[in-house]
Amino acid sequence: MLSKKTVREFDVNGKKVFVRVDFNVPLKDGKITDDSRIRAALPTIEYLLKNGAAVILASHLGRPGGEIKSEFSLRPIAEYLDKLIEAKVYFCDNCIGDKASNAAKELKYGEVLVLENTRFHAGEKKNDSEMSKELASLAELYIDDAFGTAHRAHASNVGITDFLPAAAGLLLEKEINYLDSAIANPARPFVAILGGAKVSGKIGVINNLLDKVDSILIGGGMANTFFAA
Repeated sequence: MLSKKTVREFDVNGKKVFVRVDFNVPLKDGKITDDSRIRAALPTIEYLLKNGAAVILASHLGRPGGEIKSEFSLRPIAEYLDKLIEAKVYFCDNCIGDKASNAAKELKYGEVLVLENTRFHAGEKKNDSEMSKELASLAELYIDDAFGTAHRAHASNVGITDFLPAAAGLLLEKEINYLDSAIANPARPFVAILGGAKVSGKIGVINNLLDKVDSILIGGGMANTFFAA
């Protein structure tokens, strides 16, 4: 079970809360083709809104390489989220700087602000302290609800915790508890299925699972690497 603090342990009423979500969703011609990651974040977002918080959302999208590239903008995600929830959703075309600061200050409790792609800044992947500090200045509490990026040490999910009290969101709590129970007391045979395209990011996971599972099934783009080996 998750031993760290969760969002439920904080009084969020009247607070501005920075939530690191994983909105790295597939887009085609500016349209979202799979919204599952957005919907997965809704319980935490709605919990915060229901309890009187102003919610500031940050995420990366794709690999813009520390540069501003319109095809990786989170604007379509913000517009989509605005249709999914009753609360008003605003978008800021930067995640740091004066624009972000002013947008956060103007945000009312019960409203949502989606910041622009954190990876438009090189400081994100470098876990730059100054960028972390700027992100933290927007809020009073940090919530990590991005399970898909929990293995990375970036400014928006690790560095920021040097400047704000931090807790896990409902999605992160759910995923960690599920993994804990699955690994601690699995039904046998225990089969792990791994997919995706980035093999390099999963080598550690594979090595960790070898002694715990009966079989590992590799699919997706990862399989090509194994076929070529």
